[in-house]
Amino acid sequence: MSDSPVPAASVVLVSGGSRGLGLSIVEDLVAAGLKVAAFARTVTPELAKLADTEPDTVLAGSVDVTDLAAVTAFVRRTESTLGPIDGLVNNAAIGQDSLHVHTAPDALARLIETNLTAPLLLTRLVLRRLLATSRRGRIVNVTSICAQRGFPGLAAYSATKGGMEAATRSLARELRDRALINCVAPGFFASEMSAVLGSTQLDQIVRRTSTGRLTEPVDVLPVVRMLLTADTNIHGQVLTVDGGSNT
Repeated sequence: MSDSPVPAASVVLVSGGSRGLGLSIVEDLVAAGLKVAAFARTVTPELAKLADTEPDTVLAGSVDVTDLAAVTAFVRRTESTLGPIDGLVNNAAIGQDSLHVHTAPDALARLIETNLTAPLLLTRLVLRRLLATSRRGRIVNVTSICAQRGFPGLAAYSATKGGMEAATRSLARELRDRALINCVAPGFFASEMSAVLGSTQLDQIVRRTSTGRLTEPVDVLPVVRMLLTADTNIHGQVLTVDGGSNT
C-alpha cells in the first residue's frame, strides 16, 4: 500500500457524454484542464462541436455502451489519441416509464444490461488496463436518488442504480489505494429522465425538498470534478445531491 494520495485524473473517459448531465460533465472537465473521451450511442452536434474545437483535448465517439467490442475499441483509440485513461465516469443509462407489472421482460433485460452490466464491464476494462501498468486512478459512478428512495414506475431502474452503489462499496475494498471509486447520486432533474413521474409527483418532490427546487446539472458538476481531481480520502461512498429531499 502507498501512503501517498491517489493522483488527480488527467485523461477521463465519460460514457453517455453527448447530452444532459453527461455533456455538462464533459464540458466542465475540459474547462478544468482535463483531457476527456466521451461516447454515446449518438454523438450530438454539441459534443461534435466540442471535439472539433478542442481536438487535442476532447475525443468523441458513437458507441453503444452495451457493445463491449466497440467500447474496447474506443478505449484503445482514447489511449492512442489522448493518453492512458486514469479517470472514468459511468454516466450512460436508460430510464424506465412503466410500473413493474407492466414492464416487459425484454425491457427489464435492457435496463439491467445498460445500467448495471455495461458499467461494470467498462469499469473492469479500465481497471485492468490501469492496474497492468501500475497506475492509480479515479472512478465516479453516476447513480440516482432512486437507489435510496422508492418511486412508482422505477423499480428496475432503481435496482440497477442500487446495484452500482453496492458494487462501488465492494470495489473500494478490492482496490484499496489503487483507485478511488465513488458514486454521485443526483436527485430528480426536470428532464426526460423524470418525465415518467408526471407534474403532480414532481411537484410533491419539490415541496419536500429542503431547497425548494429540483436538481440541476450545475449542482452535480463540482462533486464529480472533486472526486476526479481533488486530494480527498473519499472512497466507496455515495454523495447525494438532491437539495435535501432525502432527509
